[in-house]
Amino acid sequence: MSGIYRPEGGHSFRPPSWKSYQARLQRERRTSGSRRQIRRRPLLAGLLVILLIAVGWAWLSTGSRPPVESPPADGPPTPAAAGQIEKSDVKILLGKNHLTNVAKEPVTVVFDGRPYEVDTSLDIGLQQYLLKKMDRVNSRYIGIVAIQPDTGRVLAMAGFNKRDPQNDPCLIADYPAASLFKIITAAAAVEKKGYTARSNFKFNGYKHTLYKRQLTDTTNRYTTSITLEKAFAQSVNPVFGKLGALYLDRQTLQSCGDAFGFNGQVGFELPWPTSHLAIDDDTYHRAEIASGFNRQTTISPLHGAVIVSTVLNGGRPVEPTLVDRIVDDTGEVIYRSQPRFLPAAVTAKTAAVLKTLMTATITSGTARKQFRGYSRSKVLSRLKLGGKTGSIANRGHDARFDWFVGFASEKKGPEKLVVSVMVAHEEYIGIRAGQYARMAMEHYFKDYFARQDDAGKDSSG
Repeated sequence: MSGIYRPEGGHSFRPPSWKSYQARLQRERRTSGSRRQIRRRPLLAGLLVILLIAVGWAWLSTGSRPPVESPPADGPPTPAAAGQIEKSDVKILLGKNHLTNVAKEPVTVVFDGRPYEVDTSLDIGLQQYLLKKMDRVNSRYIGIVAIQPDTGRVLAMAGFNKRDPQNDPCLIADYPAASLFKIITAAAAVEKKGYTARSNFKFNGYKHTLYKRQLTDTTNRYTTSITLEKAFAQSVNPVFGKLGALYLDRQTLQSCGDAFGFNGQVGFELPWPTSHLAIDDDTYHRAEIASGFNRQTTISPLHGAVIVSTVLNGGRPVEPTLVDRIVDDTGEVIYRSQPRFLPAAVTAKTAAVLKTLMTATITSGTARKQFRGYSRSKVLSRLKLGGKTGSIANRGHDARFDWFVGFASEKKGPEKLVVSVMVAHEEYIGIRAGQYARMAMEHYFKDYFARQDDAGKDSSG
């Protein structure tokens, strides 16, 4: 049986009816548009007539259905058909956080006294599995997001918030990004400076400290030489601090972060605050930002998934979507989602280097322990894996943020999965973020491979 949700709000607030909302929206569009916008309807109608004539002529002349080309992935979204609503309108219908920890489908949402059936993109089996596996004893917050990188469809969005159960950590953008930001720094260094995975860097001191004396090009008998690939995999702060302080200027680092989705609104069907990134001209401040050695750069688990999807999509960020379609009480489909891509953040060449760096994190870096023995796993051995970890304490030092963002893709097939996990551990360390990510990957692809095998048997039989 589906769950029924009602829009939340204060005692004196009454949501507008759907008809009144649409009417107001139409009035605003009519009054605020220019003459060109006002004349678009007859223009579009004329174009539609011409298109129908052309299609009919092609049908008659060839005797077969003409091929239909999809709009470019990076072009403008297809306008909604008459009677349908836009993605931005879905927020009004759903209200606030009404798809938190969904465990059954379909979901029924009541708006203005009318029921609407919502079909989500969630893999309910994966969602239920992750919700059951959560360590709610030792964790203050848990946010787990899994998406298909080539479509943006959210397959899992499981959250736990000990302090505010109604506020989903998957969508909160207040968590320090920590070393996840090294993905952005590496992207800027490769894109703007031409570095590769094999480029060599030198540093003095310990890997996970960041002192001002480490931000120089001093070379002595204590100097360590390391490749960008190893520095990324092992999360070496001085190397990334030097990249920010000495080799990348403020504008380059800021613009790269913005291109990956910081400080910008990305469309989603639920309220989703923006991640925060602000860089000044102070040298040490840039080093802190570039290495993730700060608490001012903040991010949400959903945004972490978008960043990794950008890498897998050859540098193009995908707009995430949680709702596949919405049907009203007459059976009419009033909303259907479509894949949407944002402008490219980096080139495909840079994205390929980032994939190499993330792969090294699994094989020889900070996620090696969480993925130990993956090559002997019946499921994981069939996948290419990559990721990035991050860890930093909160200001009160009574919780430690633990991050893993990464991907799993078939070695001999097209299927891909991106997983982003944030865990705030309290006094004791429970299940690590990397462990949750591994669970999600194994569970999802175990089911996927089983379905593929069954399909193969059916086709051969």
